[in-house]
Amino acid sequence: MQDWIWLALTGVVLLAVLVGGAIAFSRRMALPPPSEPKALPTGPSTAERFAAALQRTRDALGGSLRAVFGRERADEEAYEGLEEALLRADCGTRATTALLTELRKRVSTQAPAAELRKALRTLVRERLERHPTALATVESGPLVILVVGVNGSGKTTTIGKLAARYRQEGKTVLLGAGDTFRAGAIEQLKVWGERADAPVIAHQEGADPAAVCHDAVQAALARGIDVVICDTAGRLQAQKALMDELGKVRKVIGRIIPGAPHETLLVLDGTMGQNAFSQARVFKDVAGVTGVALTKLDGTAKGGVIIGVSEEFELSVKLVGVGEKVDDLRPFDPAAFAGALFPDAD
Repeated sequence: MQDWIWLALTGVVLLAVLVGGAIAFSRRMALPPPSEPKALPTGPSTAERFAAALQRTRDALGGSLRAVFGRERADEEAYEGLEEALLRADCGTRATTALLTELRKRVSTQAPAAELRKALRTLVRERLERHPTALATVESGPLVILVVGVNGSGKTTTIGKLAARYRQEGKTVLLGAGDTFRAGAIEQLKVWGERADAPVIAHQEGADPAAVCHDAVQAALARGIDVVICDTAGRLQAQKALMDELGKVRKVIGRIIPGAPHETLLVLDGTMGQNAFSQARVFKDVAGVTGVALTKLDGTAKGGVIIGVSEEFELSVKLVGVGEKVDDLRPFDPAAFAGALFPDAD
């Protein structure tokens, strides 16, 4: 009798296992295939978007530049007017001086002042092209991008849009929610992760940012992810604790993948004007910034800050935010920027 009961129980267990396996198999078969990269909406070209985004800067420069370029000769008064216009656009003293010095070599004081426009456009493009504008790439393993910047600069939004761009290119992306101090930052990044179809590695609010970035990079390695983008805390750059924290994050990432982070992007709010210079100065020294992502270019008359930051800190502008849409984070194009800022006709 006991043998019979034992055989019956064994049969029930085996039947349950078979049924459970069949259900699990059917569920796996019913799961949708991995999502295809989401195509970014088609729209205006980069040159067209730059032209539209720089409208306010062009309007602010318009009167001054018309007065300069409309003069009979490129005399000293023309150069003085041009200097004032460039400074008003927040090009900065160093960049303005460098531009005017080179212009004096290229345009004779006996030449029509109208020649200054073309020479200035060419010179701005050339100086911005001195630094590589393309984002870093790696031959194997995940590309690690660290994103830094103060609160309110558009840092999290830039990460989300950049993730969407990589997904559109067919790459897998993972996000690290390293901004653990700002209320709502983790949830905001998760929302962008869902939009971009990119998983997010996050700890609880107030956790150690270096630990979050460590786990994000380790997860990217384990999952064979192409690109991992780590957010960081964005408290005021003057706080030494934050700067020390960024240094720790870089060391932790570098221990996992030698040479990483491969790109450290500083997100600057284009509407901040000269304040962007002080932010760039501190972050470059501490965080090893390799390039700039300038946001809100369409909302400022201070578009010349791109020229100033590039010249002052020898940093390449790599990304520019020219609007609210997901495809409005554009790779920086020096020729398109120079052409939009100094068009052939106002």
